[in-house]
Amino acid sequence: MYITSKEMLLEAQKGGYAVGAFNAENMEMIRAIIAAAEELKSPVMIQTTPSTVRYASLETFAAIAKAEAEKATVPVCLHLDHGASFDMAVKAIEVGYSSVMIDGSKLSLEDNIALSKRVADVGRACGIPVEAELGKVGGKEDDTESKESVYTDPEEAKRFVEETCVDSLAIGIGTAHGVYKEKPVLNTKRITEVRELVSIPLVLHGSSGLSDEDVKDCVARGMCKVNFATELRQAYLKATRELLATDESIIDPKKIGEAAMKAVKAQVEYRMKVCGCDGKA
Repeated sequence: MYITSKEMLLEAQKGGYAVGAFNAENMEMIRAIIAAAEELKSPVMIQTTPSTVRYASLETFAAIAKAEAEKATVPVCLHLDHGASFDMAVKAIEVGYSSVMIDGSKLSLEDNIALSKRVADVGRACGIPVEAELGKVGGKEDDTESKESVYTDPEEAKRFVEETCVDSLAIGIGTAHGVYKEKPVLNTKRITEVRELVSIPLVLHGSSGLSDEDVKDCVARGMCKVNFATELRQAYLKATRELLATDESIIDPKKIGEAAMKAVKAQVEYRMKVCGCDGKA
């Protein structure tokens, strides 16, 4: 079933678990993510980034995700991750995304508030929940890059939520996008501090590579949505390389897709269990 993220995240907040949000690059990854959700009876969010939708289009990913979600027995949401502009976020809503993020984290606080509120106003009018980001997540994802992680200030988070009326908020606690070259130093206490002042669901970005213990601690402190991207790409390409290395005679792309889907499905199932959303559909 194809639904918005609002009910999913509020249920997660109430139940003390997090919904796994998984970035997809193609049809195979979308199908693998939904198959994992079906297997574990879990709600799930599928995400696409600006570079992914530039590779195909918002319309294409919305059509694939909706077609696959409507066959599923579990709740499925399609989310625009790191929406790069007001126009992109609104376009995603227009073509059928059931959740969007506007990322104004590289702007000043005032400009981030203004942009996020503008998108949230449109989302509310259309019945589509909006995620925003305050504080910076390190590393690089698409066109968003930060050399350092900037912890979110709890008082600024309170003001931000009150003035924008967004539905969920990604905060900076020391995570980074991409591949960790060394173990990150997380300020998980900051989650608790923000949680005391902010009532909406909180979101953890840069989760690929974090230990099970770190993810579980973040969820226990109030993270209701946990994003995974890099490790799914790694699983997809590792399975593809291994298959082609063992059988150079393969000429059917479907065989490659099947191997990749199996690997992605296994990784998604593993992370769903860590987030505690298995059995929550």
